[in-house]
Amino acid sequence: MSTPSVEIPVIDFAAFLNEKNDQQPIVGYQIYQACHEIGFMYLKNFGISPIMIDQLFSEAKQFFDLPIAVKSQLAWSDEFSNRGYVGIERERLEPNQPGDLKEAFNVGKEVIRDEKSMEDKSSLILNQWPRGQDNFRQTVLEFYNACAQASDRICKAFAVALNLPESFFSDRHTQQAHTLRLLHYPPIQQSPKAGQVRAGEHSDYGSFTLLFQDEVGGLEVCTAQGEWIAAPCIPDTILVNTGDLMQRWTNHIFCSTQHRVMIPKSYRAKRSRYSVAFFCHPNNDTEIACLESCKQPNRPPLYPPITAGDYLLSRLQETY
Repeated sequence: MSTPSVEIPVIDFAAFLNEKNDQQPIVGYQIYQACHEIGFMYLKNFGISPIMIDQLFSEAKQFFDLPIAVKSQLAWSDEFSNRGYVGIERERLEPNQPGDLKEAFNVGKEVIRDEKSMEDKSSLILNQWPRGQDNFRQTVLEFYNACAQASDRICKAFAVALNLPESFFSDRHTQQAHTLRLLHYPPIQQSPKAGQVRAGEHSDYGSFTLLFQDEVGGLEVCTAQGEWIAAPCIPDTILVNTGDLMQRWTNHIFCSTQHRVMIPKSYRAKRSRYSVAFFCHPNNDTEIACLESCKQPNRPPLYPPITAGDYLLSRLQETY
């Protein structure tokens, strides 16, 4: 890979860990530039402890080491529930290519089965958990909640970056319709099929994504100039990228960038790769329409309005 003309910036997010900080407009501008120019950024001082991250990765490795028969019992209960286990090659991020060389486990907001406030319990989509793995369940849910809190702070930062009321985005993410996804890319033991990679070229569907990854590498990001650049693990940071709904909201002022996970050409291809993605998604009934401040007479809205839930369903239908 040649030396890139664009690099993914590293931004200190500490100003948004407190309610009042005079550095927030400066950091907001840095975020604006990153989301506008490449759609990816590394954040440091983001408010999730390294100990919690290490615990999650440890539990994820133990989960993926379970027998395939056990994991398969946790497979998605229907085609688009977006909860549970996804086997190797089931997901096809590039529809015309073979299935991706990865397995995953998806979790959403935990719902109590006997929650009295829910009128139609039959419509609930519940998380699926391996039996006898209480530590796994507790660690995953604690991490989900930590990511949800971090996402609220990032929502505020995005609003500051776009000169919107501070609560504009957070008010539209109150239902926590997010997805936490644990990912395992198994070692490559034999030659893959033609065109097969660990994760095909794609953009993410929601508002933005928080990505935690190990040192094995393979993630690549496509710049506006059409260059593929590496997005390696940088210690004590998370990688954040804007998704399709944020791109629609901002009329492409914030871009949803194509990215992929390639098979390393070095000895690392023989190693497992682990990552964790938290997909921050608006309330399902939120209408995603071009912000007034993001349209101009010579730049009308590029997309018709759509609800966040309908958009997610349409993308899942394309992928599975």
